Amino acid sequence: MENQSSVSEFFLRGISDLPEQQHLLYGIFLCMYLVTLTGNVLIILAIASDPHLHTPMYFFLANLSLVDVGLTSCTVTKMLVNVQTRHPTISYTGCLTQMYFFLMFGDLDSFLLAVMAYDRYVAICRPLHYSTVVSPRACVLLLALCWLLTNLVALTHTLLMARLSFCVVGEIAHFFCDITPVLKLSCSSTRVNELTVFVLGGTVLVVPFLCIVISYIHIVPAILRVRTPGGGGKAFSTCGSHLCVVCVFYGTLFSAYLCPPSVASEETSIAAAAVYTVVTPMLNPFIYSLRNKDMKGALKRLLGHRSFSFYI
Repeated sequence: MENQSSVSEFFLRGISDLPEQQHLLYGIFLCMYLVTLTGNVLIILAIASDPHLHTPMYFFLANLSLVDVGLTSCTVTKMLVNVQTRHPTISYTGCLTQMYFFLMFGDLDSFLLAVMAYDRYVAICRPLHYSTVVSPRACVLLLALCWLLTNLVALTHTLLMARLSFCVVGEIAHFFCDITPVLKLSCSSTRVNELTVFVLGGTVLVVPFLCIVISYIHIVPAILRVRTPGGGGKAFSTCGSHLCVVCVFYGTLFSAYLCPPSVASEETSIAAAAVYTVVTPMLNPFIYSLRNKDMKGALKRLLGHRSFSFYI
């Protein structure tokens, strides 16, 4: 596919057009990025260092934390650099690269949440078959399938974008290179790209979400049927953290990409994107550690600090 673009760089609008807000936003997003990085790295290290957490659920959680770090890093770091240098540009190649990694990590988040829902379904509804169905080999295959599919989707969008012509240096109405704002700058036909976004984008959002919904349709009645004292609460507590993350992630994602044009606006899209690329990855470690005794213990042992439990 020949690159027909005659443009070497784009301008990124960022979060706000107001210069007086740039330093405040820079400080806020820098703090959130550092918290996101620290929290998710601690989750990965705690799971890797504690043999009791070497289970399918925590294996997928560690990968989710890794993906969250990648999702935030590929979008926020460029914005922070632009604000610091006061040079809000991104090269054409850098824009396509950022778009590729954003799509890959974003889709991976969606797929991993669906896989984690399936893991909880098997653990609660088919406990006797859990070790067979969700075996280490099955976990690795599921993870490899997620990486393969998301890379194919991201590569498809990126290659189709590379075929477009950009005749004028334009301003991307976003703080990173998302598909829709970049398509608006093209001076060639974008029908194929828009159709691909509708088909592939809808698929990677809706199908994992439906898998999660179907899983919990089976999980909730199974929990309600538990007669053991406290058994239902213990079973549902393992799903509570996952449900919180799902609600925040898909709530903002759908508001950004599935809202009708009459309701959606550039400001709401940017705000929603900021939530699922920055806020959600930052909250995930807190949600999982605060609601999970095993994770609390692993983090306490990792940090080797007796007062750790006081702060969480």
